[in-house]
Amino acid sequence: MSVSLQCGAEDLPAVTEHEAEELVEGICFKTGPPRTVGVEVEWLIHETRAPQRPVVPKRLEAVYAVLRTLPLTSVLSVEPGGQLELSSRPAPSLTRCVSEVAADLRAVRAVLREHGLTLVGMGLDPWRPPRRFLQEPRYDAMEVSLGRTGPAGRTLMCASASVQVCLDAGVEGPGVMGLARRWWLAHHLGAVLVAAFANSPVLAGRSTGWRSTRQLMWTELDPGRAGGPSLAQEPRRAWVRRVLDAPVMCVRREGAWDVPDGVSFRAWTRSHTMRPPTRADLDYHVTTLFPPVRPRGHLELRMIDAQPGDDGWIVPLAVVTALFDDPGAATIAHRAVRPLAGRAAGNPAPHNPLWTDAARRGLADPELQRAAVMCFAAALDALPRLGASAGIVAAVAAYADRYVHRGRCPADDVPERRCDREVFAGRRDPR
Repeated sequence: MSVSLQCGAEDLPAVTEHEAEELVEGICFKTGPPRTVGVEVEWLIHETRAPQRPVVPKRLEAVYAVLRTLPLTSVLSVEPGGQLELSSRPAPSLTRCVSEVAADLRAVRAVLREHGLTLVGMGLDPWRPPRRFLQEPRYDAMEVSLGRTGPAGRTLMCASASVQVCLDAGVEGPGVMGLARRWWLAHHLGAVLVAAFANSPVLAGRSTGWRSTRQLMWTELDPGRAGGPSLAQEPRRAWVRRVLDAPVMCVRREGAWDVPDGVSFRAWTRSHTMRPPTRADLDYHVTTLFPPVRPRGHLELRMIDAQPGDDGWIVPLAVVTALFDDPGAATIAHRAVRPLAGRAAGNPAPHNPLWTDAARRGLADPELQRAAVMCFAAALDALPRLGASAGIVAAVAAYADRYVHRGRCPADDVPERRCDREVFAGRRDPR
């Protein structure tokens, strides 16, 4: 949930409503043959010996000071609650992406071990209350804005983690590699991914009854900020409308930032009481929207919970890449998820019954499991064609055997009545 900051916005030329629409439409999808893949992996940081105990800010500051000196290929950033994020550079192949991020993670883990800390892959922190580590005006404003709909925003800011897969938007025109079909697939396959990789069943030490409580919390935010656009429109026009009609999170200025209530960016361009918005304000506004599929030139799939174990993140990255970038696998994925479309009831993700069922039941939902079985089989068939290493293929096959074929997900491994730190850290098999 980190966002970028550009200062001095109020000193730049104002942008009109029409100019804002043209700018968003021009940059949201950069089309062409799919060639690159990227991943953003977020992790909770726990004390190795006492994971229920919060890591004090001074310890986090010390370890991040060392981590920033590492010669990493990926970009290292810090989330509001102190979570760690590594963002890969766009890679020409899945295997290259995996090898670079895996090497960076080994270096990061070595530093954390020296400080008595460890990375934990779960969608939500199962024990500790959400506390903000970063004290900055943008996060002050974010907490106020998201807090208007309840406590979910603070939890997502400070105690959540995910695996975000980034893929090229696709080509112009029809066909399985076309932008419109990839956009549609992302929003329907997304529910299958929520179910297959659900890994946040515990909050504050108690089972919530949901496989992905993290996904549930996204539905508790304002749909204008966390919801996707209508799929009834052409993707560019739908996203332009979503951006312009979405509520403005904050107006940046010196000192504390203003946090308007219920003012869309479109209304801001028409306002005579607020300072006029600039191109920098528009760019920043887009980064404060958190739909499950976010177009940033490429497609950013944001619905996958962080995964257990050192290498758990590789499986969703590999599966998603195969299902989007191999034409044969993409065709099967479309066929697999098409029967699910009716359950979306015409409502944008994630605020529809399909996504709610995926978050609550995971692959215990028979239709979602059938779709997942088809998709994993297609991905396993496609990965060698994409040049995936034997290790990547083996990891996907093992995951399919352990979870997908059994109608299970990582959340089902978590003990309901007690929080087993070895299970959460991925160091012990709960079976």
